Amino acid sequence: MKASKGPQRRTRSKLRKNIREKGKIRITRYLQEFKIGEKVLIDVDPSVQKGRPYRRFFNKIGKVVGKCGNAYKVEVRDIKKLKTIIAAPVHLKKMS
Repeated sequence: MKASKGPQRRTRSKLRKNIREKGKIRITRYLQEFKIGEKVLIDVDPSVQKGRPYRRFFNKIGKVVGKCGNAYKVEVRDIKKLKTIIAAPVHLKKMS
């Protein structure tokens, strides 16, 4: 059988929740808002598939550049380049 080439391949450990995190997602995670220029952590929620960034950017810190519908544009440094990622607010956390 041919190996899968889907977007979730090789993510068994990355897309796993701790036992205390399982269950319903808090609505405040969906409704949180960020200001432009604010630093955020890309913390992916495995139970939500929509608006999930690519697996390379999991647990990276970026800066909010703009808004795109309900999602946010986040600028992340990938080795030497700055890349723009579009992610739903469920997958982002504020950095203090």
